[in-house]
Amino acid sequence: MIGRVFRLTGRGIADFAVHPFAHLLTLTAVAMVAFLAGFVLLTLHNVNLQLLKSRGQVEFQLYWSPDANPQVVQSEWQKIADMSELEEFRAFTPEDALIELAESLGESGDFSWLKEQNPLPHTALAAFAIPPEKQTDGWAAKLLTELKSLPGVEKVHYAPTQMDLAQGWIAVTRTVAWPVVGFLALVAALVVGNTIKLSLMTRRDEVEILSLVGAKPWYIRWPLLTGGFLQGVLGSAAGLGLLLVAQNTLKDALNIPPLFLQVRFLPLEQCVLLAGGVVFVSLAASWVAVR
Repeated sequence: MIGRVFRLTGRGIADFAVHPFAHLLTLTAVAMVAFLAGFVLLTLHNVNLQLLKSRGQVEFQLYWSPDANPQVVQSEWQKIADMSELEEFRAFTPEDALIELAESLGESGDFSWLKEQNPLPHTALAAFAIPPEKQTDGWAAKLLTELKSLPGVEKVHYAPTQMDLAQGWIAVTRTVAWPVVGFLALVAALVVGNTIKLSLMTRRDEVEILSLVGAKPWYIRWPLLTGGFLQGVLGSAAGLGLLLVAQNTLKDALNIPPLFLQVRFLPLEQCVLLAGGVVFVSLAASWVAVR
């Protein structure tokens, strides 16, 4: 039994030599579909990486009251610096803030006359990374309340849309990606199915003779299913190879100022899912065709 299966499998592989042109066109089409689906996933993957890198944190601007005790403010700065998820922290005394303001205004920013009566308060800029498991549970609002409760803090500003933008974009990419990938899978199924039907038409006499002599359906179908499976494997491998070439070509195309974006290849699990999806679609289309 096992030997017969191996013979039928070899026969399915040998069919590639019988109809090389049709199988080559099918392999090309499957490879291009796999490449296009992979390119869509590659684009979304890199956009997600860059968006989460730049938007995956929330920045808070803290302003203390002008009459706040400098020693108390210093202790609160240390308390903020020890908080979890803190990515970046910059603190400014009134003197530091005045110097920063003067430097930002250039030649017109001469505020030396305000040194004795500086109206600027103690300020700080704190950037916190958004923990993935806390993105939707009001984590930023709780942190805002905690910062506002610090003694002497008069105002705290932050942009809540930063976190919403990252979450919204990921939701959009998921909504857009699957219909596109599904459409490309349908194209692959039609291409492979039509090729299998073409192979059946060219072998109609052989199939009828096998049926007349009592060959079981699985004996007739196995070589055809083997061909569909092999087309899926080779097509997905070729598509991923083309995708890797494209990624290496575009890797540093955007790695220039002011973008500094490096195109990264798909993670292993996405490559496996893409290849497995192409093979499954090819095998399913073959099965429908031989039925």
